[in-house]
Amino acid sequence: MFEASTYIERRRQLRDRIGSGVILFVGNDLTPMNYADNPYPFWQDRSFLYYWGLDEPGLAGLLDADSGEAILFGHDPTIDEVVWTGPQPSLASKAERIGASGSAPIEEISGRIRALNAAGQKIHQLPLYRAASRIAVAGWLGIPVGEIDTTISRPFVEAVVDQRIIKTAEEIDETEQAMAITRAMHLEGMRVARPGVAEWEVAGAVEGMALRHGGRLSFPIICSKHGETLHNHHYPNILSAGDIVVLDTGGVAPSGYAGDITRTLPIGGRFDERQSVIYELVLEAEIRSIEAVRPGVRYLDVHLAACRILADGLTDLGIMKGDPDEAVAAGAHALFMPHGLGHMMGLDMHDGEGLDENYVGYGTELERSSQFGLASLRLGRSLQPGFVLTVEPGLYFIPALIDRWQADGVHESFIDYDVLDSWRDFGGVRIEDDVVVTADGNRVLGEPIPRSLEDVEALLSE
Repeated sequence: MFEASTYIERRRQLRDRIGSGVILFVGNDLTPMNYADNPYPFWQDRSFLYYWGLDEPGLAGLLDADSGEAILFGHDPTIDEVVWTGPQPSLASKAERIGASGSAPIEEISGRIRALNAAGQKIHQLPLYRAASRIAVAGWLGIPVGEIDTTISRPFVEAVVDQRIIKTAEEIDETEQAMAITRAMHLEGMRVARPGVAEWEVAGAVEGMALRHGGRLSFPIICSKHGETLHNHHYPNILSAGDIVVLDTGGVAPSGYAGDITRTLPIGGRFDERQSVIYELVLEAEIRSIEAVRPGVRYLDVHLAACRILADGLTDLGIMKGDPDEAVAAGAHALFMPHGLGHMMGLDMHDGEGLDENYVGYGTELERSSQFGLASLRLGRSLQPGFVLTVEPGLYFIPALIDRWQADGVHESFIDYDVLDSWRDFGGVRIEDDVVVTADGNRVLGEPIPRSLEDVEALLSE
């Protein structure tokens, strides 16, 4: 965690933006996996972590926008807890560590909130995505759980997004730590991915490397020779020479900042001719997209430019036909790239999207498209210095989607389904890096991870 001054300043900026009322922060609690003492791995609410800095369960905070009073709610460890978990700091010492005004037992928060309500004070709160949090806050407010969404404060949501979306120098440093862990994870995956090895062995080695470096996963590992399944979190297959594997994974630094990198690996050490062509096409789209990232550029436009590069290449291969610009405008390319070019990153791998995905990605300047493929672009707004984002083009041959579009005659003027038939079992390729927008352009975060066709083949051949 950062120094107390960081959290004090973050809360001050938020108070200035909100203006008046009391701001409620709800930390996450432990969630039982199968009984109370066997919980899932703890994951703190990222807005609580951003403003209060404590990566521990059972906490909440109240921030008075008028007076600046910041009260941390929780509980002191019981003797039973000490027996099982060892000595723990007191609640008061935690509050002091983050520059809070004071602390109080969590049991008192409901009474304080109801008293504030009775006095006509506005209670600002964020969307609640966990059932346990929704139930708890509904009880604190004295309302039915079904009404909890009516209490969301839109000014609070937008203030948090606008603040979290610009990363400070110390946040970039923490992200670099996450990238170092992520790099080690990918290099280990490349070392293990060989003919005869199971996907689960690669995934296990990758997760183990995160733990070895004091980190954890920022999201479930995607590791599959069926890269055409975009979020393939199952690892049942044995790798064979000639397969290509999409490895999409990231580490989380101890501070909570995340990485998210994808590489596509040739099992046996060589891409075949078709794989090489698709790989180089995706890599060209990624490199040119990164070059286009700079302040003032709409990421929507970077996405569309990447799609035109891919459509051009697919037209050269005879898979697509007609004018590539018209094909992209019509959305025909989305058969092969049905996702967006990237998303925001930070304390979450998809930073802030639990608050309002559209506001995070589009702000108030753009309306999100409903067109297939383009609707999945999570980031379209104009870029600003301090944005941290992913650049991740891909090309996929998804048999079920091909069959559906062909049966329905979708975009027949832009897709040669006869040629495409010989590619239907190709799989997929995705290449992804993380960049920070700087005052005059961008910087790719982290030490390089092999990415060129030659470098990837060399490493997989060792």
